[in-house]
Amino acid sequence: MTNASAMLTALGDPTRQSIIDALSREPLAVGELARVLPISRPAVSQHLKVLKDVGLVLDRQEGTRRLYRVDPDALAQVREHLDGFWARSLTAFAQRTRSEEENDDQDDPGDPS
Repeated sequence: MTNASAMLTALGDPTRQSIIDALSREPLAVGELARVLPISRPAVSQHLKVLKDVGLVLDRQEGTRRLYRVDPDALAQVREHLDGFWARSLTAFAQRTRSEEENDDQDDPGDPS
């Protein structure tokens, strides 16, 4: 599994998506995230560990608390992966369309076009 695939797998959880959404606005501590999410602080910590393990979230100590933020380089890696998937899909669609048009032209020899 590529790192981008691991990131996408981690983002398959709706709670983790909500955490990424919140952290994309500003760095937050676990307690701050727990206040805006319908889960406990320990559950937030578990989700943050998953996100941190795949590289989507960075943390830093600030006084007595740890602040978490989204890693923009990791999001760029996910974006690049999805852009490649999209480009391959569009290429395959264009090839399929051309192939079907060629088959239609061969099936109708009386067509002057």
